[in-house]
Amino acid sequence: MSIPTDKKIAVITGASSGIGAATAEALAENGWHVVVAARRKERLDEVADRTGGTAIELDVTDQASVDQLVEQLPRVDLLVNNAGGALGLDHVREADLEDWQTMYDTNVLGVVRVTRALLPKLVEAEDGEGLIINIGSMAAWNAYPGGAGYNAAKFGLRALTRAMRQEEVDNPVRITEIDPGRVNTDFSLVRFKGDHNKADAVYADKLNLTAGDVAEAIRWVASLPAHVNIDTLNIMPRDQA
Repeated sequence: MSIPTDKKIAVITGASSGIGAATAEALAENGWHVVVAARRKERLDEVADRTGGTAIELDVTDQASVDQLVEQLPRVDLLVNNAGGALGLDHVREADLEDWQTMYDTNVLGVVRVTRALLPKLVEAEDGEGLIINIGSMAAWNAYPGGAGYNAAKFGLRALTRAMRQEEVDNPVRITEIDPGRVNTDFSLVRFKGDHNKADAVYADKLNLTAGDVAEAIRWVASLPAHVNIDTLNIMPRDQA
């Protein structure tokens, strides 16, 4: 596997479908070489074929997997921490702790593992253009019944992003948080563990964002000059408030 060094390189986690795959397509159109990373290698290969990118299997909950990713990257100019997701709608009194652990390990600690590993390369990006984009959620702003596990994870990611923004303010790396609202992807299908009826009901009779809508926001943030840092960006369909 050969990753070109004459192009800016974007690493996108959770890139086998949804927002991650759409982001790979948007950035590739802007001239980036995209390294798409996720657990589902077959679907990753399809994304890489469409974008001219590189597919690397990655489990953000496994430090050894993260280390293997880093070893294959000659440089990194942009990291999109997109891997995440929700499981279930349990109330706290009925919490499935295994699901909650998975949500925290993916949405929070997964971001820590990948960011910590790639930060030195991002700081060394040419012309101080290193950029980290963390994909959060409006669930980081508004808690809701049954969402406590996912709310807690995304509130955690938001706190992590805010702290790191201050910690790295003197270093040549920008940090952005993008928080989408309701996006019609496989998100709800994963949350309801394959129950299509429950997943479809989330989006029925509503305006919904597409993965491409969020990808356009990521593309815009990534196109800005190095002295501009978009701190936080909330994106919702018109009928969500």
